[in-house]
Amino acid sequence: MFKSIKSLVVSAVLALGVASTASAQELNFFTIGTGGTSFTYYPVGGVIANAISKPPGSRECGKGGSCGVDGLIASAVSSRGSVDNINAIMSGLRNSGFAQSDVAYWAYTGTGTMEGSEPATDLRTIAALFEEHIHLVTLEGSDISSVADLKGKRVSVDEPGSGTYVDAGLILGAFGMTLDDIQEENLKGSAATEALRNGKVDALFIVAGYPTGALVELASAADMKLVPIEGEGVEKLTSEFGFFSASSIPTDAYEGVGEAATVAVGAQWYTHAREDEELIYNITKALWNDESRRLLDVGHAKGSTITPDSALAGIGVPLHAGAERFYKEAGLLK
Repeated sequence: MFKSIKSLVVSAVLALGVASTASAQELNFFTIGTGGTSFTYYPVGGVIANAISKPPGSRECGKGGSCGVDGLIASAVSSRGSVDNINAIMSGLRNSGFAQSDVAYWAYTGTGTMEGSEPATDLRTIAALFEEHIHLVTLEGSDISSVADLKGKRVSVDEPGSGTYVDAGLILGAFGMTLDDIQEENLKGSAATEALRNGKVDALFIVAGYPTGALVELASAADMKLVPIEGEGVEKLTSEFGFFSASSIPTDAYEGVGEAATVAVGAQWYTHAREDEELIYNITKALWNDESRRLLDVGHAKGSTITPDSALAGIGVPLHAGAERFYKEAGLLK
Protein backbone atom coordinates (compact mmCIF):
# COMPACT_ATOMS: atom_id res chain seq x y z
CA MET A 1 0.00 0.00 0.00
CA PHE A 2 2.79 2.40 0.93
CA LYS A 3 4.65 1.61 -2.32
CA SER A 4 1.50 2.35 -4.33
CA ILE A 5 0.98 5.72 -2.64
CA LYS A 6 4.67 6.54 -3.08
CA SER A 7 4.49 5.69 -6.79
CA LEU A 8 1.45 7.92 -7.24
CA VAL A 9 3.21 10.82 -5.51
CA VAL A 10 6.33 10.41 -7.66
CA SER A 11 4.21 10.24 -10.85
CA ALA A 12 2.30 13.38 -9.87
CA VAL A 13 5.54 15.27 -9.19
CA LEU A 14 6.99 14.18 -12.56
CA ALA A 15 3.82 15.19 -14.38
CA LEU A 16 3.85 18.60 -12.71
CA GLY A 17 7.49 19.00 -13.70
CA VAL A 18 6.75 18.26 -17.35
CA ALA A 19 3.75 20.60 -17.35
CA SER A 20 5.83 23.32 -15.72
CA THR A 21 8.58 22.91 -18.34
CA ALA A 22 6.04 23.03 -21.18
CA SER A 23 4.37 26.16 -19.82
CA ALA A 24 7.72 27.86 -19.24
CA GLN A 25 8.86 27.21 -22.80
CA GLU A 26 7.79 29.78 -25.36
CA LEU A 27 5.33 28.36 -27.88
CA ASN A 28 5.42 29.55 -31.50
CA PHE A 29 3.04 28.70 -34.34
CA PHE A 30 4.27 28.85 -37.92
CA THR A 31 2.09 28.35 -40.99
CA ILE A 32 3.19 27.08 -44.41
CA GLY A 33 0.87 27.87 -47.32
CA THR A 34 0.90 24.94 -49.76
CA GLY A 35 -1.64 24.08 -52.49
CA GLY A 36 -4.58 21.82 -53.17
CA THR A 37 -4.71 18.66 -51.07
CA SER A 38 -4.33 16.39 -54.11
CA PHE A 39 -1.22 18.17 -55.43
CA THR A 40 2.45 17.91 -54.40
CA TYR A 41 2.78 21.09 -52.31
CA TYR A 42 0.39 19.92 -49.61
CA PRO A 43 1.98 16.55 -48.65
CA VAL A 44 5.51 17.95 -48.95
CA GLY A 45 4.44 20.87 -46.74
CA GLY A 46 3.17 18.38 -44.17
CA VAL A 47 6.51 16.56 -44.12
CA ILE A 48 8.44 19.81 -43.71
CA ALA A 49 6.06 21.08 -41.00
CA ASN A 50 6.64 17.85 -39.10
CA ALA A 51 10.41 18.12 -39.54
CA ILE A 52 10.73 21.67 -38.18
CA SER A 53 8.24 21.29 -35.30
CA LYS A 54 9.22 20.46 -31.74
CA PRO A 55 6.29 20.98 -29.34
CA PRO A 56 6.95 21.37 -25.60
CA GLY A 57 7.49 18.01 -23.93
CA SER A 58 9.01 16.36 -27.02
CA ARG A 59 11.85 13.91 -26.61
CA GLU A 60 15.31 15.18 -27.38
CA CYS A 61 16.77 15.09 -30.88
CA GLY A 62 18.72 11.87 -31.38
CA LYS A 63 16.81 10.14 -28.59
CA GLY A 64 13.66 9.29 -30.49
CA GLY A 65 12.39 12.86 -30.50
CA SER A 66 12.00 15.70 -32.97
CA CYS A 67 15.00 17.66 -34.19
CA GLY A 68 12.86 20.67 -34.98
CA VAL A 69 12.84 24.13 -33.41
CA ASP A 70 12.19 24.17 -29.67
CA GLY A 71 8.62 25.25 -28.91
CA LEU A 72 7.62 25.47 -32.58
CA ILE A 73 4.39 24.00 -33.97
CA ALA A 74 4.35 24.32 -37.76
CA SER A 75 1.33 23.48 -39.90
CA ALA A 76 0.80 22.99 -43.63
CA VAL A 77 -2.22 24.97 -44.83
CA SER A 78 -4.11 24.11 -48.03
CA SER A 79 -4.39 27.04 -50.43
CA ARG A 80 -5.05 28.00 -54.03
CA GLY A 81 -1.33 27.90 -54.83
CA SER A 82 1.62 30.16 -55.62
CA VAL A 83 -0.02 33.56 -56.11
CA ASP A 84 -2.36 33.00 -53.18
CA ASN A 85 0.55 32.02 -50.93
CA ILE A 86 2.60 35.09 -51.84
CA ASN A 87 -0.37 37.38 -51.22
CA ALA A 88 -0.98 35.69 -47.86
CA ILE A 89 2.67 36.12 -46.85
CA MET A 90 2.69 39.80 -47.79
CA SER A 91 -0.60 40.49 -45.98
CA GLY A 92 0.52 38.67 -42.83
CA LEU A 93 -2.13 35.97 -43.15
CA ARG A 94 0.54 33.24 -43.28
CA ASN A 95 4.13 33.07 -42.03
CA SER A 96 5.46 31.33 -45.12
CA GLY A 97 4.45 29.45 -48.23
CA PHE A 98 5.52 27.56 -51.33
CA ALA A 99 5.50 29.17 -54.76
CA GLN A 100 6.87 28.67 -58.22
CA SER A 101 10.15 30.53 -58.74
CA ASP A 102 8.78 32.43 -61.74
CA VAL A 103 5.65 33.64 -59.95
CA ALA A 104 7.70 34.72 -56.92
CA TYR A 105 10.22 36.66 -59.02
CA TRP A 106 7.49 38.51 -60.89
CA ALA A 107 5.76 39.33 -57.58
CA TYR A 108 9.04 40.56 -56.02
CA THR A 109 9.91 42.78 -58.99
CA GLY A 110 6.38 43.76 -60.05
CA THR A 111 7.17 42.59 -63.59
CA GLY A 112 5.97 39.90 -65.99
CA THR A 113 2.52 38.66 -65.10
CA MET A 114 2.56 40.92 -62.00
CA GLU A 115 3.28 44.12 -63.93
CA GLY A 116 1.18 46.94 -62.55
CA SER A 117 1.05 45.41 -59.07
CA GLU A 118 2.95 46.80 -56.09
CA PRO A 119 6.30 44.91 -55.99
CA ALA A 120 6.52 42.47 -53.07
CA THR A 121 9.93 43.80 -52.05
CA ASP A 122 9.74 42.24 -48.57
CA LEU A 123 9.36 38.71 -49.95
CA ARG A 124 12.28 36.49 -48.89
CA THR A 125 13.49 32.97 -49.74
CA ILE A 126 14.08 30.17 -47.23
CA ALA A 127 15.05 27.40 -49.69
CA ALA A 128 14.66 26.01 -53.18
CA LEU A 129 12.88 22.66 -52.83
CA PHE A 130 12.25 20.67 -56.00
CA GLU A 131 11.52 20.88 -59.71
CA GLU A 132 7.90 21.23 -60.85
CA HIS A 133 6.78 20.00 -64.25
CA ILE A 134 3.97 21.37 -66.38
CA HIS A 135 1.59 18.46 -67.00
CA LEU A 136 -0.76 18.77 -69.99
CA VAL A 137 -3.17 15.88 -69.55
CA THR A 138 -5.86 14.25 -71.65
CA LEU A 139 -7.14 10.70 -72.19
CA GLU A 140 -6.08 8.07 -74.72
CA GLY A 141 -8.22 8.34 -77.83
CA SER A 142 -8.34 12.14 -77.63
CA ASP A 143 -7.44 14.09 -80.77
CA ILE A 144 -5.25 16.37 -78.64
CA SER A 145 -1.61 15.53 -79.30
CA SER A 146 0.01 18.98 -79.06
CA VAL A 147 -0.53 22.38 -77.48
CA ALA A 148 -1.88 23.67 -80.79
CA ASP A 149 -4.70 21.10 -80.61
CA LEU A 150 -6.13 22.84 -77.54
CA LYS A 151 -7.71 25.57 -79.67
CA GLY A 152 -11.46 25.57 -79.14
CA LYS A 153 -11.28 22.75 -76.58
CA ARG A 154 -12.57 22.71 -73.00
CA VAL A 155 -9.42 23.02 -70.89
CA SER A 156 -9.07 23.30 -67.12
CA VAL A 157 -6.31 25.75 -66.20
CA ASP A 158 -6.84 25.70 -62.41
CA GLU A 159 -8.07 28.71 -60.41
CA PRO A 160 -6.84 32.30 -60.79
CA GLY A 161 -4.35 32.70 -57.95
CA SER A 162 -2.53 29.48 -58.78
CA GLY A 163 0.83 29.10 -60.50
CA THR A 164 -0.79 26.66 -62.92
CA TYR A 165 -3.17 29.37 -64.15
CA VAL A 166 -0.25 31.74 -64.75
CA ASP A 167 1.86 29.17 -66.58
CA ALA A 168 -1.00 27.82 -68.70
CA GLY A 169 -1.47 31.33 -70.07
CA LEU A 170 2.25 31.70 -70.80
CA ILE A 171 2.44 28.32 -72.56
CA LEU A 172 -0.56 29.13 -74.73
CA GLY A 173 1.05 32.48 -75.53
CA ALA A 174 4.31 30.83 -76.58
CA PHE A 175 2.32 28.73 -79.06
CA GLY A 176 0.44 31.73 -80.50
CA MET A 177 -2.75 31.46 -78.46
CA THR A 178 -4.42 33.04 -75.44
CA LEU A 179 -6.92 31.84 -72.87
CA ASP A 180 -9.62 33.28 -75.16
CA ASP A 181 -8.76 30.58 -77.73
CA ILE A 182 -9.88 27.78 -75.39
CA GLN A 183 -13.04 27.15 -73.41
CA GLU A 184 -11.54 27.95 -70.02
CA GLU A 185 -12.50 25.93 -66.98
CA ASN A 186 -11.16 26.72 -63.49
CA LEU A 187 -11.12 23.37 -61.72
CA LYS A 188 -8.64 22.22 -59.12
CA GLY A 189 -7.08 18.84 -58.34
CA SER A 190 -9.49 15.94 -58.17
CA ALA A 191 -12.35 18.08 -59.51
CA ALA A 192 -10.36 18.64 -62.72
CA THR A 193 -9.37 14.99 -63.17
CA GLU A 194 -12.94 13.85 -62.45
CA ALA A 195 -14.23 16.28 -65.08
CA LEU A 196 -11.73 14.84 -67.58
CA ARG A 197 -12.86 11.26 -66.83
CA ASN A 198 -16.51 12.24 -67.23
CA GLY A 199 -15.99 14.08 -70.53
CA LYS A 200 -16.76 17.51 -69.09
CA VAL A 201 -13.32 18.85 -70.10
CA ASP A 202 -11.03 17.74 -72.92
CA ALA A 203 -7.70 18.43 -71.22
CA LEU A 204 -6.18 20.01 -68.13
CA PHE A 205 -3.01 21.70 -66.99
CA ILE A 206 -1.33 20.86 -63.68
CA VAL A 207 2.01 22.29 -62.51
CA ALA A 208 3.42 19.98 -59.83
CA GLY A 209 6.30 17.73 -58.94
CA TYR A 210 5.69 14.27 -60.29
CA PRO A 211 4.09 12.01 -59.18
CA THR A 212 1.25 14.20 -57.98
CA GLY A 213 -1.69 12.56 -56.20
CA ALA A 214 -4.54 13.69 -58.46
CA LEU A 215 -2.82 12.23 -61.53
CA VAL A 216 -1.72 9.03 -59.78
CA GLU A 217 -5.42 8.39 -59.08
CA LEU A 218 -6.42 9.31 -62.63
CA ALA A 219 -3.82 6.99 -64.20
CA SER A 220 -5.03 4.09 -62.05
CA ALA A 221 -8.66 4.62 -63.06
CA ALA A 222 -8.48 5.71 -66.72
CA ASP A 223 -6.21 5.62 -69.79
CA MET A 224 -4.38 8.86 -69.11
CA LYS A 225 -2.17 10.52 -71.71
CA LEU A 226 0.46 13.23 -71.24
CA VAL A 227 0.52 15.65 -74.17
CA PRO A 228 4.07 16.73 -75.07
CA ILE A 229 4.98 20.40 -74.75
CA GLU A 230 7.84 20.80 -77.23
CA GLY A 231 9.11 22.54 -80.33
CA GLU A 232 9.48 26.22 -81.21
CA GLY A 233 7.02 27.28 -78.53
CA VAL A 234 9.27 25.82 -75.82
CA GLU A 235 12.32 27.52 -77.32
CA LYS A 236 10.46 30.82 -77.25
CA LEU A 237 9.25 30.24 -73.68
CA THR A 238 12.66 29.30 -72.24
CA SER A 239 14.48 32.12 -74.03
CA GLU A 240 11.97 34.75 -72.89
CA PHE A 241 11.54 33.47 -69.32
CA GLY A 242 14.72 32.19 -67.71
CA PHE A 243 12.84 30.37 -64.96
CA PHE A 244 11.52 27.79 -67.42
CA SER A 245 13.69 24.89 -68.54
CA ALA A 246 13.05 22.14 -71.08
CA SER A 247 12.57 18.85 -69.23
CA SER A 248 10.52 15.67 -69.37
CA ILE A 249 8.25 13.49 -67.27
CA PRO A 250 9.67 9.95 -67.42
CA THR A 251 7.92 6.76 -68.45
CA ASP A 252 5.86 5.25 -65.63
CA ALA A 253 6.02 8.34 -63.45
CA TYR A 254 2.31 7.51 -63.69
CA GLU A 255 1.17 3.93 -64.13
CA GLY A 256 1.14 2.93 -67.80
CA VAL A 257 1.88 6.44 -69.07
CA GLY A 258 4.80 7.06 -71.45
CA GLU A 259 7.48 9.74 -71.30
CA ALA A 260 6.49 13.26 -72.33
CA ALA A 261 8.60 16.30 -73.15
CA THR A 262 7.59 19.40 -71.21
CA VAL A 263 8.95 22.40 -69.30
CA ALA A 264 9.67 22.84 -65.61
CA VAL A 265 10.01 25.56 -62.96
CA GLY A 266 11.36 25.48 -59.40
CA ALA A 267 9.24 25.08 -56.28
CA GLN A 268 10.64 27.31 -53.54
CA TRP A 269 9.81 28.21 -49.93
CA TYR A 270 9.23 31.88 -49.10
CA THR A 271 8.59 34.06 -46.08
CA HIS A 272 8.44 37.76 -45.15
CA ALA A 273 11.45 39.91 -44.25
CA ARG A 274 9.75 40.79 -40.94
CA GLU A 275 9.88 37.20 -39.67
CA ASP A 276 12.35 36.89 -36.78
CA GLU A 277 15.91 36.22 -37.96
CA GLU A 278 16.68 33.72 -35.20
CA LEU A 279 13.47 31.79 -35.89
CA ILE A 280 14.11 31.51 -39.65
CA TYR A 281 17.75 30.57 -38.96
CA ASN A 282 16.60 27.73 -36.70
CA ILE A 283 13.87 26.63 -39.14
CA THR A 284 16.41 26.48 -41.99
CA LYS A 285 18.83 24.56 -39.79
CA ALA A 286 16.08 22.10 -38.80
CA LEU A 287 15.09 21.59 -42.44
CA TRP A 288 18.57 20.38 -43.35
CA ASN A 289 19.50 18.19 -40.36
CA ASP A 290 19.93 14.42 -40.69
CA GLU A 291 16.62 13.60 -38.99
CA SER A 292 14.75 15.75 -41.50
CA ARG A 293 16.60 13.97 -44.30
CA ARG A 294 15.06 10.69 -43.19
CA LEU A 295 11.58 12.24 -43.00
CA LEU A 296 11.90 13.77 -46.47
CA ASP A 297 13.15 10.54 -48.02
CA VAL A 298 10.18 8.49 -46.83
CA GLY A 299 7.49 11.19 -46.64
CA HIS A 300 6.92 11.80 -50.36
CA ALA A 301 8.32 10.71 -53.72
CA LYS A 302 9.71 14.22 -54.26
CA GLY A 303 11.34 14.30 -50.84
CA SER A 304 14.59 12.66 -51.94
CA THR A 305 15.17 15.49 -54.43
CA ILE A 306 14.98 18.14 -51.68
CA THR A 307 18.65 18.46 -50.73
CA PRO A 308 21.06 21.10 -49.39
CA ASP A 309 23.01 20.88 -52.67
CA SER A 310 20.07 22.40 -54.55
CA ALA A 311 18.81 24.63 -51.73
CA LEU A 312 20.02 27.77 -53.53
CA ALA A 313 19.34 26.67 -57.12
CA GLY A 314 17.48 29.16 -59.31
CA ILE A 315 16.76 31.64 -56.52
CA GLY A 316 15.62 35.01 -57.86
CA VAL A 317 14.30 36.50 -54.61
CA PRO A 318 16.75 37.48 -51.82
CA LEU A 319 17.30 35.07 -48.95
CA HIS A 320 15.83 35.87 -45.55
CA ALA A 321 18.62 37.07 -43.22
CA GLY A 322 18.17 34.01 -40.98
CA ALA A 323 18.40 31.57 -43.88
CA GLU A 324 21.38 33.43 -45.32
CA ARG A 325 23.20 33.12 -41.99
CA PHE A 326 22.64 29.36 -41.94
CA TYR A 327 23.82 28.82 -45.51
CA LYS A 328 26.98 30.84 -44.85
CA GLU A 329 27.73 28.85 -41.70
CA ALA A 330 27.10 25.59 -43.59
CA GLY A 331 29.52 26.66 -46.34
CA LEU A 332 26.80 26.63 -49.00
CA LEU A 333 26.93 30.38 -49.57
CA LYS A 334 30.09 32.41 -49.85
